[in-house]
Amino acid sequence: MAVPKRKTTPSKRGMRRSHDAIPRSVYQESKDSGELVRPHHIDLKSGKYRGRQVLPERED
Repeated sequence: MAVPKRKTTPSKRGMRRSHDAIPRSVYQESKDSGELVRPHHIDLKSGKYRGRQVLPERED
């Protein structure tokens, strides 16, 4: 059975785990409705995606 020759230092352990962090969600303000919308997603309030009307506009 393989056994590590040396103890992994906290620095090396932290470097290995650097990609495990949960990324923050990125939101952008919609030009049409002013709502915060995730990139590459439909704006549910205005119903637009990339300037095109995809869904009917909401009344809320």
